[in-house]
Amino acid sequence: MTTWRTRIEPFTRPLFFAWSRMTRGMTLGVRIIATDDQSRILLVKHTYLNGWWLPGGGVDKGETTHKAAVRELKEEAGLIAHGTPKLVSIHSNERFFPGDHVAIFHIDRFDVGERTSHGEIAEIGWFHPNDLPADTTKATRARIDEFLGRTAPSPDW
Repeated sequence: MTTWRTRIEPFTRPLFFAWSRMTRGMTLGVRIIATDDQSRILLVKHTYLNGWWLPGGGVDKGETTHKAAVRELKEEAGLIAHGTPKLVSIHSNERFFPGDHVAIFHIDRFDVGERTSHGEIAEIGWFHPNDLPADTTKATRARIDEFLGRTAPSPDW
């Protein structure tokens, strides 16, 4: 689904990147592989990007990556994590933004609550790793394959 946010994102992204670069030398984000008791993986569709993604986002100033993962999971999917998310891997995202890094976490114990982010996520869904939607992003597929041990983790996003 193409929305007005999807259409303007290519124009607003450079502005966001410029602001980020002026305010910090390196950026850090998190993505979360949330699995349920049926071995399905949670994916989200944003209102401003195409395709299915792992939930996640930027780490705020003064916030740990673990806390950011828990916060993003609640904001985007309404999942309330039990325990500490397990760090899976860290990747350099230089292709899209010099100095950007993304930490991947796994969580498999949670309660389902209400999403706290409104207007950012268009759709959420649980999918078996062998039956991901056709428009799942390449990086999302790569991180899932790494998590499942199908491929060796790449240092690059």
